[in-house]
Amino acid sequence: MRRRTVLGLALAATVGACAQPGDDLRIMVPNPPGSGYDITARVLARALDASGVARGVEVFNLPGASGVVGLRRLTYERGNSHLAMLMGLGLVGAELATGQPPVLAKTTPVCRLVQEPAIVVVRRDSPYGDLHALVEAWRADKTLRVGGGSAVGGPDHLAAMLIAEAVGLEPVRVAYTRHDGGGDLLAAILNREVDFAMSGLSEYTDQIESGQLRALAVTSERTVGRVAVPTVRSAGFDVVVNNWRGLVAPPGLPAADAEGIRSMFAAVDASAEWAGARDRFGWTGAFLTGGDFSRFIEDESRRVARVLSRLGVAGRA
Repeated sequence: MRRRTVLGLALAATVGACAQPGDDLRIMVPNPPGSGYDITARVLARALDASGVARGVEVFNLPGASGVVGLRRLTYERGNSHLAMLMGLGLVGAELATGQPPVLAKTTPVCRLVQEPAIVVVRRDSPYGDLHALVEAWRADKTLRVGGGSAVGGPDHLAAMLIAEAVGLEPVRVAYTRHDGGGDLLAAILNREVDFAMSGLSEYTDQIESGQLRALAVTSERTVGRVAVPTVRSAGFDVVVNNWRGLVAPPGLPAADAEGIRSMFAAVDASAEWAGARDRFGWTGAFLTGGDFSRFIEDESRRVARVLSRLGVAGRA
């Protein structure tokens, strides 16, 4: 009987020591601290911990080339089931803009998590009190400078170019300047280096609520709760742009490991902690996983390529 008890304890210890999908998980952010990817990853890590789905998830930054450096680094981690990378529409566009052979399709798709609109913002002392005033000034002075935190093909860039097209300006002539994430862009706004900016809603809600920045419009189909401004469409310009964010893992994951990490993020997506985070940051739940997410990325790559070609701004990264 004693031997049986000892063996039972040994077996229990062995089972307890087996690696779980969230054990030692690291989430790479291929952009600088303060970027939309960075905010999403750190909020996600807290939700994983608070919900009990995974403890001690580490978030680290590996910026460069609008996310492409991190993406290529991820592909070198073949078979590593303890690593995932935050990504989204911006990375799809950035990879297209490089003109190099794409590698995103080689990664293991995990899931799409959220969507959020872009927002048009100005300094609090800006002369533009609403979107119509800004558009009127932009039409009169085509050298107005617009800043964004994404490169060519990213959500900020696409939103700016599509709005320019909708108001009758030539996108190829828009004075768009790309800044390295939300922190860098905020400094450019406050230092009057740009006349207005496009950014993800979640990146500047605090600055808008504190009065540091003024929001003029959002690019969603409907108005959002945290920022009381009209949509670009309701202002008379037929533009809707929704950014999205999700996760991919290194290539070559065993099927069981890939399913394990997907199940882990499905669990946190269903948690009250993550639902609260979505509400707090103005994100819309958009969970999609596995093959469906893989096909979605393929469709997005084709869509962004077509939009850039139509606007005549491809290759201006």
